[in-house]
Amino acid sequence: MQNYFSIKITNQQNKQIDKKEQDRFLGGNLIFMINIVGQKIVLKEATHRDLDELYYWKYEEKEQEAKKWNGPYIPEPKITKGEFLKGWENDYEISTNTPHTLMMFVGDKLIGTVSSYWVDKNTNWLETGIVIYDKSYWNGGYGTEAYKLWIDFLFRSTGLHRLGMSTWSGNVRMIKVAEKLGMKEEARIRQARMVDGTYFDAIKMGIYEENGNSLLKVTSAIS
Repeated sequence: MQNYFSIKITNQQNKQIDKKEQDRFLGGNLIFMINIVGQKIVLKEATHRDLDELYYWKYEEKEQEAKKWNGPYIPEPKITKGEFLKGWENDYEISTNTPHTLMMFVGDKLIGTVSSYWVDKNTNWLETGIVIYDKSYWNGGYGTEAYKLWIDFLFRSTGLHRLGMSTWSGNVRMIKVAEKLGMKEEARIRQARMVDGTYFDAIKMGIYEENGNSLLKVTSAIS
């Protein structure tokens, strides 16, 4: 049986909006807070409190296990919290009513993020990503569900026909998650990434909207 998930769309006063307004949201005419509810996780826009916790995971947490897999070849020098918050607010939306990043929650616990960024907006080239910072939630299906919800939401909210993902050949978990969604390898640049003195391939994957069935339905009856 197909599993379905729901989007809870609220206004800035956190009041549930009706079906007519939800349809207008999907048409890009109103601004609302996004709250995507799955079976294991919830994706939602960040509060100031969430951003404080995200800053901790990115720059203050000692082990930094996620960075060992999420672009370890990309330098990410520590910045102040003020600089982090300012950067977050810049270009917050990739398109109308579509934030570049959503927080990933299990219950009340923030465990990671899903994100997106333009490679070339002129040609509708949007890349996507996911990071689970809390390693106790690795290998539990949380990332697969979160990425499914995010990809489907982006297709619906942006109207794009293709979404992409970039990684490296050493990140086998990410490649498997992308394959589960129906993403296909589109490019492999051999030995283009170096991690801990070893060369790895750079991987480009992508999916077209027609590759999969919608996993989301909009509802006005979620508590």
